[in-house]
Amino acid sequence: MKSLFSAGVALSLMLAATAAQAEIKIGVVVPVTGPNAAFGAQIKTGAQQAIADINKAGGVNGEKLVMTVGDDASDPKQGVSVANKFASEGVKAVVGAFNSGVSIPVSDVLQEAGIVEVSPASTAIKYTERGNWNTFRTCGRDDQQGAVAGAYLADKFKGKKIAFVHDKTPYGKGLADETLKALKAKGGSNVLYEGINPGEKDFSALVSKLKQANVDVIYFGGLYTEAGLLIRQMRDQSLKAPLMGGDGIADREFAQVAGPGSDGTLMTFSPDARKNPKAKATIDAFKAMNFDPEGYTLYSYAATQILAEAMKATKSTDGQKVAAYMREGKPFNTVIGDIAYDKKGDITRPDYVMYMWKKGADGSINYAGNEQP
Repeated sequence: MKSLFSAGVALSLMLAATAAQAEIKIGVVVPVTGPNAAFGAQIKTGAQQAIADINKAGGVNGEKLVMTVGDDASDPKQGVSVANKFASEGVKAVVGAFNSGVSIPVSDVLQEAGIVEVSPASTAIKYTERGNWNTFRTCGRDDQQGAVAGAYLADKFKGKKIAFVHDKTPYGKGLADETLKALKAKGGSNVLYEGINPGEKDFSALVSKLKQANVDVIYFGGLYTEAGLLIRQMRDQSLKAPLMGGDGIADREFAQVAGPGSDGTLMTFSPDARKNPKAKATIDAFKAMNFDPEGYTLYSYAATQILAEAMKATKSTDGQKVAAYMREGKPFNTVIGDIAYDKKGDITRPDYVMYMWKKGADGSINYAGNEQP
């Protein structure tokens, strides 16, 4: 009787161990709360749908992917806490973060823990320039985005008064600086260069300064909440100059914050992945959930696809093995097109275009389908 009992206990433990081994934890670190929660929802939903689709197709090397989410609230310290939690929980790979200022310290913690990180949205140059073996992204970099924005300003606003405003973050200031550098390289110049604080709501003094300088266009390096509030207050003070921003305003919340004045806003972002015919089935799945896969949703989906394919190819969840394979330069077939990496973990196809936010027939203001030549 005792031997049968012992055998039963042993079998139960063996089955439990097998069940535990049959899961691969994917961590998603995003702002679930705070001013950038809309972008967090994009990244979380993108990874969630990718994991569901991968599991439906058989998983990875016979194992199922499971998602665990950590809220960084766009705060570097909170992001580090999430990264440490992921490491203690046995997470094998991470999708995120959104903010460059969070991704940079998070990647250091994850590197020590042997975990690879793919950010769908962190564009700061520094993220992949520090020599970390574990850092990758599915988006471009600020110098690539800034080159497009600076060239556009030099061409379309030649001889005009251009102001630069940034939010002092690694992303916002970095993007503004790269755009200004590109503008100057093309022979252009700026009349103002001002910094604001993230979370700031009253821009009346800044708007007065912009009006006194008689600016023709404002370049804003930062995110959609502050950009939207700045436009609203510019229009309230009868400043009609257009605003140009980067990918940090690529969420429909921007137009809701900015109001009617957002019509005509310029924005650099990657070609609209929702137009990729090969991604139709995936896009339809999102729409069936009543979720528009705008902004970084499909970039997050692609990040999850790449991690899964690298694990399959290496037949391993070891972070260094997965990262080494990703850096070989072989293309990954994703919902945003083929993605290949250089030795730093940057994509080898810089692809930014200029958009304009416009009012549609239904009265809503959006950037979808409004690429500028």
